[in-house]
Amino acid sequence: MRILRLLFVFSMKCFVFSLVMNPYLITLSTAAATSFDGNKTDHLALLAFKAKITYDPQSAFRSWNDSIHFCNWEGVTCGRKHRRVTILDFQSIGLVGSLSPSIGNMSFLRELRLQNNSLHGEISPELGRLFRLQFLHLGNNSFTGQIPTNLSRCSNLQILRVSYNKLEGNIPMELGSLSKLRIFSMQNNYLSGNIPPSIGNLTSLEALSARENFLSGTIPESLGQLKNLLMLAVATNKLSGIIPPAIYNISSINIISVSENQLHGCLPSNLGFMLPHLQHFQIWGNQFSGSIPVSLSNASELEYIDLQRNNFTGKVAVHFGALRRLYFLSLYGNSLGSEGGDDLSFITSLLNCSNLAMLDISRNQLEGALPNSLANLSSLQRLSIGKNRIYGGIPPWFSTLDNLLVMGIEDTQLTGTIPMEFGKLQNLQQMFLGHNRLSGEIPSSLGNLSSLTLLHLQANKLQGTIPSSLGNCQNLLFIDLSQNNLNGSIPSQLFSVPMLVSIDFSQNHLVGSLPSQIGYLTHLNELVIFQNNLSGCIPFNLGKCSSLEYLVMGDNKFQCTIPTSFESLRGLRRLDLSMNNLSGKMPDYFVNFKLEYLNLSFNNLEGEVPSKGVFANASVISIEGNNRLCGGTSELKLPRCMSHVSKRSKLHLVEIVVIIISCVFMVAIMSACLCCWLRHEKKEESPCPSIDNSLQQFSYGRIFKATNGFSSENLIGAGNFGSVYKGHLDEDEAIVAIKVLNLQQPGASKSFMAECETLKNIRHRNLLKIITSCSSIDFQGNEFKALIYEYMPNGNLEKWLHPTSNIDAMTIDDHCSLSLLQRIDILIDVGNALDYLHFHCQKPIIHCDLKPSNVLLDDDMVAHVGDFGLAKFLHQPPHSSSLVVRGTIGYTAPEYGLANEMSANGDIYSFGIILLEMMTRKKPTNVNFGEGDGLHNLCKMAFPDQVLEIVDPILLQGDEARENDKQGSIQTRIDNKSECLISMMKIGIACSMEAPQDRMGISDALKNLYLIRKNCTQTTMLN
Repeated sequence: MRILRLLFVFSMKCFVFSLVMNPYLITLSTAAATSFDGNKTDHLALLAFKAKITYDPQSAFRSWNDSIHFCNWEGVTCGRKHRRVTILDFQSIGLVGSLSPSIGNMSFLRELRLQNNSLHGEISPELGRLFRLQFLHLGNNSFTGQIPTNLSRCSNLQILRVSYNKLEGNIPMELGSLSKLRIFSMQNNYLSGNIPPSIGNLTSLEALSARENFLSGTIPESLGQLKNLLMLAVATNKLSGIIPPAIYNISSINIISVSENQLHGCLPSNLGFMLPHLQHFQIWGNQFSGSIPVSLSNASELEYIDLQRNNFTGKVAVHFGALRRLYFLSLYGNSLGSEGGDDLSFITSLLNCSNLAMLDISRNQLEGALPNSLANLSSLQRLSIGKNRIYGGIPPWFSTLDNLLVMGIEDTQLTGTIPMEFGKLQNLQQMFLGHNRLSGEIPSSLGNLSSLTLLHLQANKLQGTIPSSLGNCQNLLFIDLSQNNLNGSIPSQLFSVPMLVSIDFSQNHLVGSLPSQIGYLTHLNELVIFQNNLSGCIPFNLGKCSSLEYLVMGDNKFQCTIPTSFESLRGLRRLDLSMNNLSGKMPDYFVNFKLEYLNLSFNNLEGEVPSKGVFANASVISIEGNNRLCGGTSELKLPRCMSHVSKRSKLHLVEIVVIIISCVFMVAIMSACLCCWLRHEKKEESPCPSIDNSLQQFSYGRIFKATNGFSSENLIGAGNFGSVYKGHLDEDEAIVAIKVLNLQQPGASKSFMAECETLKNIRHRNLLKIITSCSSIDFQGNEFKALIYEYMPNGNLEKWLHPTSNIDAMTIDDHCSLSLLQRIDILIDVGNALDYLHFHCQKPIIHCDLKPSNVLLDDDMVAHVGDFGLAKFLHQPPHSSSLVVRGTIGYTAPEYGLANEMSANGDIYSFGIILLEMMTRKKPTNVNFGEGDGLHNLCKMAFPDQVLEIVDPILLQGDEARENDKQGSIQTRIDNKSECLISMMKIGIACSMEAPQDRMGISDALKNLYLIRKNCTQTTMLN
């Protein structure tokens, strides 16, 4: 009985224990189930994320398989306790694809890092479920659509970065509820509308960056509530109004960047006291007025001050010497100055700013003499003080600026001489001293400036001769010595500078002949030497300057005839040979030129004036003062020419005899040549080195026959090292292009070998196919080298962008130009060629001379990159020639001018310039760009608001002519096309950045081009 009682008590205790413990057991069971379900949810979400990635160049997902737990997958971090995904990190690995909405199911996610990839599509609103999310970085991708309003539910969000995408629409006002947000970065998108006042509720905010968007309205007063704010960056928008006074009360602020807006008002006089920690102050490109606050000197941490292009007035009274960290100061383009004549005293306080790298006070009304004090500007690289009322001489401290790159003191009232000590400025690249009152001689010591690329000394009172030592400046591109009192002859040494683009020696007293060495300047675009006393014959070698567009030689004493070599100058746009003593026939080949202005007046020219080409427009030609000219259009009012029969009947007997003797002599010469040719055909027709040994071989005789004796009718074009002819092979009448090397030109043989070596092992759809090469002996026993290529019926891209009247009997005008779609396709073809050369060859190759004339177009307008005469293998050991700048001015990367080693980034720069040229139809060497500017800067300054003002007008035509469409749909197409053009321009700017590391890679450029072609084809007519 006792035993039964004990069993009963025990059983009751167990029952009670089970009742007590049951809830705990249930909790454990539920927790286990939750853990299992959570793991499964994250696992599925990760797989869904991977499924949306279409390209993984670094194989980041190679570990994503069932052999290991997903917490150990690359890029995934899980919490130790719950084994749930807390961090997803795939930054900077080149992923292509879209963002899966399933990420919103990973409820434990705290950090999502996907920046610096090529992800596209919209940002999933499902991210708003991630209430634990603290760090969201989606910057530098291609996301479109709007910033999801649902992100306001991520209440723990501290850092939100969506910059450098294609987001549009408004900034959601709901984001003002993110009380823990510290960094909000959304720059470089297409965001519009106002800045929501609710942003002022983000009391933890330290950095707000919304620059380079399309935001409008005013800067909200509520931003003054952000007492922890360190950076406010809203530059390059369409904001108006004033900077709210409350913002000046945020004493913690380091950076204020509101440049390129429409803001106005005056700066507070106590600005430096209110913002003592200010480091960067960028307000340029607005309409601020009043005086510059003297209190700026109290902000002792200031490093960067940019106030240019505003309406500031008065005297500059800031004591900049107190700003020891200052390295950038620009007051350019204001109305600073007073009537007291002592406006430059503030420069004295700058002379001890040893960190100062850039000082620009140009384009103001500052008056006075430059201070004559000691200077400690050892870091100064750019000094621009021109276009002011500066008088007196150049102080000695200018000669101590050892690291100076740019010296700009143009358009002032400087007197005295150019210091001989300027020859010590070894790093100087650009010298602007034009439009002053400088006198004396040009110092010969300037020849020591081996880095000099630009020398402008025009419109002064300089005397003496042009120093021959300037020939030592082997990097010189532009030289302007016009409007001085220079005498003597032009030194031939100057024409040993290989890269010269522009020479202007006009309005001086120069004498003697123009040196024949000028023919070495194959990159010369502009030669202006009018109003001198130059004499003799115009050098025949001037015709070798095939890049010439502006040739102005009027008002001299040149004699003889216009050289026949001028027929090669088909790029000429302006030609002035007026007021000389030139004689001979009027050249009829000018008919084929696209001349915009032709002045041959007041010479002794004779014969018939054509009535076609430039001669058909009497308003752009001047030929008066040539009394023996006849014919031409009626507007020229010239006498009629006598008939051909009448002229021939009046030939004198002596002339007839001379003609007969000449004919007999020519027949004898031709017979001798024929005999030599027959002997060489039997003796010298040996096999030529071929790119493909299986192909047939060519001799000089066969090539001579194929080109009809190298006739001018078969001439396609001419380059630095030879000429290209169209040839008909006698076997099957196949048409080929034959490049004949001029072996007397230095470097031609080396170019031949380089091209053979480069092309022998590469084949690609977008690379010009070389059929064979030939190394033979010509009729006179001289060495002969040629390359035979496949023939491109549509010529080169240069002639489509800047057409002449003789492009293989094809007329290209505004009605027969490249459409936008064709231009995109051509750029994709060129990009594919570069991608292949840089990354897919057995030995990576750098082209080194990418330009429109080296882009050939076949029957289907498919582009082929050619001319590999300057190409080099990427990992080729450096040699002495590496110091020579490769390529063509305008297309050559800036770093090549500093003797940097060739790299694939150089080709990317050229590609970017070609893209911008195709969009604007402006050459990169356009003289209208102005000092310090170029095609890249022109496009960058216009982007994005003024892009349509600089693009090729042909690209904007077409939509208005579709009369059957409704006005609304026309406007939609115009807007879509505008978006395409802006997107194209963005790629060109990104590829042609000055610093190589800042340039967009060719792979990214191609991806963007493909995307633009797809989007634009779907939304608009690209013709």
